[in-house]
Amino acid sequence: MPSVTKLPAAALLLVTALQAQVLQAQVPPARLTLAQVVEAATRNYPSIHVSQEQLAAAAAGIRLARTAYLPRLDAVAQVNRATRNNVFGLLLPQSVIPSISGPVLGTNNPDSVWGSAIGTLITWEPFDFGFRQASVATAEAARKQSAATLKRTEFEVAVAAADSCLMLAAAEETVRAAQAAVDRAQVTFRSTTALANAQLRPGADASRAEAEMAAARTQFIQAQQAVDVARALVAQFLGTDPAQLAIAPPGQIQPASAPGTLDPGFPDPANNPIAIEQAATVEQAQAQLRALERSWFPRFALQGSLYARGTGAVTNGTVTTNTSLGGLNGLGPSVQNYALGFSVTFPLLDLPATRAREAVQSANVRAQMARAEQIKTELRTRWNVAVANLHGATQIASNLPTQVSASRTALQQASARYEAGLGTIDQVAEAQRLLTQAEIDGALSRLGIWRALLGIAAAAGDIQPFVTEASRTGASR
Repeated sequence: MPSVTKLPAAALLLVTALQAQVLQAQVPPARLTLAQVVEAATRNYPSIHVSQEQLAAAAAGIRLARTAYLPRLDAVAQVNRATRNNVFGLLLPQSVIPSISGPVLGTNNPDSVWGSAIGTLITWEPFDFGFRQASVATAEAARKQSAATLKRTEFEVAVAAADSCLMLAAAEETVRAAQAAVDRAQVTFRSTTALANAQLRPGADASRAEAEMAAARTQFIQAQQAVDVARALVAQFLGTDPAQLAIAPPGQIQPASAPGTLDPGFPDPANNPIAIEQAATVEQAQAQLRALERSWFPRFALQGSLYARGTGAVTNGTVTTNTSLGGLNGLGPSVQNYALGFSVTFPLLDLPATRAREAVQSANVRAQMARAEQIKTELRTRWNVAVANLHGATQIASNLPTQVSASRTALQQASARYEAGLGTIDQVAEAQRLLTQAEIDGALSRLGIWRALLGIAAAAGDIQPFVTEASRTGASR
């Protein structure tokens, strides 16, 4: 009986939860403005996180370069059991045969004794002819270049996010125009079918009207597919489900006022984040060249050592006897030494290789400087193309109201002539297509102005005024 009494309450709770989910699914998602999309993209897009970590690595590289000013302290301790046979003669520097100290015994005794050693060596370079300073400057130039890369990445992500929003708005406008075309085709099909059933028009007219209606539906499906693709492109910048994404399109813009938003001329390309990054790359290459130019100099080092050694053998080749240590004689480092010195090293024969590396780096510097000039040329070209697109889009937008009005009038006249038996279904279908294309072109022309303005802002290197204006007019719709 307890389960029977609890069942209605549980079922009621389940129904309530399902109703809440249904209501939540019916609530349309909040429409994001273009500014909100751009802000979220510059904050969350993965490529920006990559650039941020590269900047952090470059900052750590500066700290690493500065550690070269610190003295170096090495310590060692060892215990060994080895024979004590020694020979006279030279041995070239190598890393395989252990060194041995002491006189030549003239014997080849297999007996072994204990040996021990412990010591420290501190080395400090008091001056270096600017090499360490050049290394730090190189690391700082790398950090500056990484910071410029981060700014450029944020800028390009912002431009791409804004452009994807405009593409989505254009696709949605196309869907609305395509839906209107489907509605008109359905009206024409019903009217033509009724006339054909009344034997006032041939059955071929009804078939043609049905074909036009199917074509309009196909165009609508293609437009909806373009919306889904554009929504997926926007969703990648937000990290959200495309189905839950809604964007507020930019508002209407007066074609006559659009050219007034242009600056008198092409702005300084050096202010563009792309050009700033390349300038930082040039500075980094030049800093690397300066470091190479200071690498072929003598290296001076102040050194101090404190160490102790122990051995179980004496100079005559016998084994020491020490009752306190017994068979472990030599394990304790019982002989102490210290040393202070000043050493100079100079890789004399490294000059040809150093000069070759300098030549390579000089070529890299010139290549980066040429790349900077190329970027300025490309930015100017982008500006000119965007200006041309803006002028063309404004002229098209100014002409399209006349085209839409004339196409709508032509459709009305063609429909009236067809119903009066003075026209053909082909004339009606052609008029419908002209009106649909005019409506699509009219919607896209206004968004074409926005995209041209975005291109101008991107070439100038600052899209924030564009984002603010597009979001303000879009929010007011």
